[in-house]
Amino acid sequence: MRRPGRRLFWHIYITLLASLALVAVLGAVIWKLTGDPASPRLRDLGARVAGALLPPADAPVEVQQAAIERLAAAVRGRVTLTDAQGRQLVAGDSVERDERHHWMMPLADGRRIGAQLEGPPWSGVFTGFRFIALVALGVGLAALPVVRMLTRRLESLRAGVELWGSGRINHRVEEKGRDEVAAVAVAFNRAAARIEGLIGAHKTMLAHASHELRSPLARLRMAIETRNTAEIERNFAELDGLIEEILLASRLDQAADALRRENVDVLALAAEEAAAYGSESGGDAAIVAGDPVLLRRALRNLIDNAARHGRAPVDVVVSVQDARVAVEVRDRGTGIAEAERERVFEPFYRPRGVAEASGSWGLGLPLVRQIVARHGGEVRCLPREGGGTVFRITLPRA
Repeated sequence: MRRPGRRLFWHIYITLLASLALVAVLGAVIWKLTGDPASPRLRDLGARVAGALLPPADAPVEVQQAAIERLAAAVRGRVTLTDAQGRQLVAGDSVERDERHHWMMPLADGRRIGAQLEGPPWSGVFTGFRFIALVALGVGLAALPVVRMLTRRLESLRAGVELWGSGRINHRVEEKGRDEVAAVAVAFNRAAARIEGLIGAHKTMLAHASHELRSPLARLRMAIETRNTAEIERNFAELDGLIEEILLASRLDQAADALRRENVDVLALAAEEAAAYGSESGGDAAIVAGDPVLLRRALRNLIDNAARHGRAPVDVVVSVQDARVAVEVRDRGTGIAEAERERVFEPFYRPRGVAEASGSWGLGLPLVRQIVARHGGEVRCLPREGGGTVFRITLPRA
């Protein structure tokens, strides 16, 4: 299958070849029109006509001279007649020699007659200039449609980019054709959609974060007024955790080279985090390549989410499936409706039936999805047999 990005190359290349072919055709036509028109048949005909008009070879020299003078006057040029012994008779004025207009024809009786026609001294130069002008015109006419089509699409692309850069981030350029210009348009639209999505996500997260900060700040204000030290510390911890999650989410949006890679024992990691919450863990030993700090944070968020929004017991199970490693965090809660299993990964999502005063689920699960995606894996929310919820992380095995 031909790569779309090469179509413009072939378009221009074939146009160049066509232009050269047109130049060759024009050159042949011009040479035919301006070159020596005396073909062999025409020369033979001229020799026979001249032989019929001239006196015989044994005629007096004066008679032959008079005959070629009449021919020179008729053709308005210079005529020479050479007999079989090499003697030459000349008639007519001397003209500038031009090989294209100088003919020499043998006669049947052994004599040779030559004719040099009149022509402007610079006729060859003018013909060359005419040839160059026609070649330039032919190439220009052949290349004009391609160049105009290319520049028109480039101008449209530039106008679209400028319009997008002026603030209309929802604007997209036209993806017309299958060549390099179209590939640039497709790449730009993808990048624009990505940037628009990031800006929209940041706006949404900022709006939700501003809303979520109100509750702990209000509680903190009341705790300070009542001098409730425990409540002050709890609200400070909540604010600190929320700010940390926002910063981590922003950092994960940066370049992929910020991700540290090393071998991580997933079973050991699961055992440590499960023990911190008093949960059980088990399964197969498995190694994945990734950032241990981020992977620990993802697993901790899932266990913390299950402990807060689910119901005990919470179990962590590691299993190996061919080239993939699966980590499941299971709880015995009421479960999550099928329509909401994907939405729980949205920033600051609040499930149905949860009061606003209770707060949202924050950035815990969105951070899990970002971390897992940066490691080449995926996370899903699934129902648990017998009731409850299962959050399953799948990562490439090292």
